[in-house]
Amino acid sequence: MSLGNELSRFAYAALIAFSFFGCSDDATEAPSTHDFAIRDVRVFDGTSVIDRTTVIVRGDRIVELGAGASIPSDLDVFDGTGKTLLPGLIDAHAHVWTEADLAQAAIFGTTTVLDMGTCSPAGAVRLRNAAGQPGSSWADLRTAGFLVTTPGGHGTESPCPVPTMSDPSEAPGFVDARIAEGSDYIKIVYDDGHAIGIPYKTFSKTTLAAIVEAAHARGKLAVVHIGALQDAVDAIEVGADGIEHLFIDKSPTPDFASLLASHGAFAVPTLSVLRSVTGASIGLSIAADPHFAPFLSQGAVTGLTKTFDPLRTVTSYGAAEEAVRMLKDARVPLLAGTDAPNPGTAHGASMHAELGLLVAAGLTPVEALTAATQAPADRFGLGDRGRIAVGARADLLLVNGDPTVDIQATADIVSVWKRGMLLRRAAAASR
Repeated sequence: MSLGNELSRFAYAALIAFSFFGCSDDATEAPSTHDFAIRDVRVFDGTSVIDRTTVIVRGDRIVELGAGASIPSDLDVFDGTGKTLLPGLIDAHAHVWTEADLAQAAIFGTTTVLDMGTCSPAGAVRLRNAAGQPGSSWADLRTAGFLVTTPGGHGTESPCPVPTMSDPSEAPGFVDARIAEGSDYIKIVYDDGHAIGIPYKTFSKTTLAAIVEAAHARGKLAVVHIGALQDAVDAIEVGADGIEHLFIDKSPTPDFASLLASHGAFAVPTLSVLRSVTGASIGLSIAADPHFAPFLSQGAVTGLTKTFDPLRTVTSYGAAEEAVRMLKDARVPLLAGTDAPNPGTAHGASMHAELGLLVAAGLTPVEALTAATQAPADRFGLGDRGRIAVGARADLLLVNGDPTVDIQATADIVSVWKRGMLLRRAAAASR
């Protein structure tokens, strides 16, 4: 579970297949509408809104953007009247087991997924390579590979062998091994489980600092899974680039947000899974939503209706919401992530729910959309996506209505393009 068993029992139901899978032939589909224009559409470009404009795509790139753009006669044209065009969403915290996870994410407009821990780095690399091929209908993938954890630490409860370390002197070699396996960034577990009453071993702060230093020396981001307020403070003090999850054990201290701001760090709140952990899951409402239900596999529906075991400590989802508001006021970058497929969440669909939770916690709709597009692209070095601009990848999400005013409108999906290829949503629903 996240914040207690991040690689959850439910998530492991798919683990055996994941550890040994080979990428199927369903990774690609015949290119559809590679050269096209969307006219008279409202655009959210990653940070701001353009009320009415035209977007022209050739191949996998946006080649022109502007109200006065002349549409060549050889292009297919989509009418954007009353609709909003967004960059493809980026889930900044998920766990990917199979190609089906990436296919479902893409159908819901999440065109990039940042995997935050797996049991099969080799499998994740195969998925990453397949998803990156032209014509792939799966969301792009980046992966942390194995979590960096200690003997008896969170992550070792998995049914697969997980490498561990405990001494600061081991950090350089351990990080080198993760990079050799294909890790795009380093994910560290720093959580003794006390916030949710599940005891784990964890690193000393000195060892945590050594791992962060080793990651940075090798040009890799170091992000830290935390479970409590003090974990988050320690992680930032030793130089972590960001924290994965917010905390539910106590309210943030007055200087919490300023600490992150002064270190230039970011936070991935994962409110969807924190709601589930604290007994207020919104998974049932996602499973019943007519915008989502036709595209959800039975496995995804089962996961959405799952709940965490009752916690053995008093926790408060309100503490996480309070932290979000403080971080926003301090201008700390917030990145949208779901922690799918933990109980109460599902790939793709939960991204739309996460946006709603971020708005309920105090972000404006525009700020929430930035958290799911340009902010994670910038922080994870994905400079070709997360924005609508000339030269950017044509990872696009077209929705009815105006989510820059009503965030719920992101769920009313008209079309999704990945690298300029129109995804076959109707076919996905029929399957």
